[in-house]
Amino acid sequence: MRWLSLVTVFMLLSAFAAAAWAQKPVSDDWIYDEVRRRLAGDRDVKGGGLDVEVRDGVVTLRGKVRTEKQKSKAERIARKVKGVKRVVNELVVEPF
Repeated sequence: MRWLSLVTVFMLLSAFAAAAWAQKPVSDDWIYDEVRRRLAGDRDVKGGGLDVEVRDGVVTLRGKVRTEKQKSKAERIARKVKGVKRVVNELVVEPF
């Protein structure tokens, strides 16, 4: 019985901690780091050379990509990051 009580208390504390973290606003610096990490790690976009700027949750992407598919995917990746309010996609398609 004591074991069940401890497990229940642990689960409740975990749920409260997760809810508190989900409510916490994320900083522009965190958004910047996360967008850069995801873009650089994507095998299609290969976004290590792209410029990323974040201001008040608005992400601006700049640089050159080879295809329209890369441009669209980079925008989708940035949109999925927690805290992003809007993405301004200024990427230019230039086949090398």
